[in-house]
Amino acid sequence: MGVVRDIMDGFWSEHIWLPPNTTWTDLMDNDKVRHADYRDLIYPLPLALILLVVRYVFERYWFAPIGLSLGIKNSRQKKASPNAILEKAYLSKGKIKHKQIKGLAKQLDWSERQVERWLRLRHSQDKPSTLTKFCENSWRCFYYSSIFTYGIICLWDKPWLWDIVNCWYGYPHQSISDDVWWYYMISLSFYWSLTVSQFTDVRRKDFWQMFIHHMAAISLLSLSWVCNLTRIGTLVLLVHDIADILLEAAKMAKYSGYQRVCDTFFAVFTVVWIVTRLGVYPFWIIYSTTIEAPVIVAMFPAYYIFNSLLILLLMLHVIWTYLILKIACNSLKAGQMEGDIRSSSCDEVSSEEKIAAAAAANGIQPKGRSVSPKIPATD
Repeated sequence: MGVVRDIMDGFWSEHIWLPPNTTWTDLMDNDKVRHADYRDLIYPLPLALILLVVRYVFERYWFAPIGLSLGIKNSRQKKASPNAILEKAYLSKGKIKHKQIKGLAKQLDWSERQVERWLRLRHSQDKPSTLTKFCENSWRCFYYSSIFTYGIICLWDKPWLWDIVNCWYGYPHQSISDDVWWYYMISLSFYWSLTVSQFTDVRRKDFWQMFIHHMAAISLLSLSWVCNLTRIGTLVLLVHDIADILLEAAKMAKYSGYQRVCDTFFAVFTVVWIVTRLGVYPFWIIYSTTIEAPVIVAMFPAYYIFNSLLILLLMLHVIWTYLILKIACNSLKAGQMEGDIRSSSCDEVSSEEKIAAAAAANGIQPKGRSVSPKIPATD
C-alpha cells in the first residue's frame, strides 16, 4: 500500500499539474469559486453508455425511417454460396493473384470467371448497406448540430469568447459554471462513445487516424479539466464542431441521392474547415496558448503537455486538409463528389480490387459493378 501511495502522490504532484506556488488545497471550492474537480471525469463513462443507447434508438426509430422514406435501400447484394475453400482464400491476407484464382478454379472444377464472381459477391456481403451509413452520419450530424448550438448558447455571455486573453486572467482560480460543466461532460462522453462504437461502425480507411483523434480529444479535455484550463477547452470544442456538421450533412445528402446538395455542402464545408482548422485554430487558439498565456500565467509541466496535444491536433488537421483538397480537386475534374466524402469503407486492398487486378493481368474484364475511386478520409 505504501508503494501505491507513493506512486499516486508522485503522479498527482502539484509541481506537475499546477502552476508554481499553487496547491490542491488552493483549488478546493469556496463561496466565490467552483473549481474543476478531477473526480468528475468518471461521469462521462456512464454518460457514454447512455449516448450509445440514445444513438441506437435514434438510428432505428428516427433516422432509418427517414432514410427509407428518401428511397435509401437497406438491402445488400446477393450473398455468395457457402464455400470453405474460397472463404479461406478470401480471408487470407495479401493480394489474390491471378495464379491463385486459376488454382482455385482448378481445385473446385470451376471457371475462373465463377471464382471471380464468388469473390465479388463475398466482398459485397461485408459492405454495410447505404441505410446503415446514412444512419451513422445522421446521428453524428444531429450530435454536432446540437452540441454546437449548446456551445454557442453556453459561451455567448462568457468574456473569453469575445477576448481570448480572458482565458488566462485569474488562472487557476476560475469558476466552473453549470453550463460549462455539462458542455465538458457531454463532449467527453461523446468522444468516449465514439472510441467504443468505432470498432462496430462502418470501418473506414482513416480508422487509426480517427482513433488517435478521439484519444487526443479525450486526453485534451481530461487534462484541461484537471488543470482547470476549461475556458480555452470550450473554445477548442466550439471551433471544431462547426465544420463537422457540414461534413456529415454532405454525406447524408450523398447517400440520399441529392448530388447537388452534397456538392454544395462539401464546398461550404471545405471553406469552413480551412477557415476554422487552419485559420482560427492555430492563429487564435494556439497563438494564445503559446504566446499570450506564458506572459500571464506561470508555466508548469502539465501545461506543456496540454499545448503539445493542441499542436498534435493541428498536425492531424494539416493531413486531413490535404486529403480534403485532394477530394475537392478530384470532384471538380469528375463534375461531382464520388465515393464516400469522408472516407471510404475499409477496402484498403479490397477483394474486389484484388479480383480486378488479377483479371486485368489475364486480359479479363470482370462483370458487375465497377469500383468507384476510393476517397481519402477527413474528420
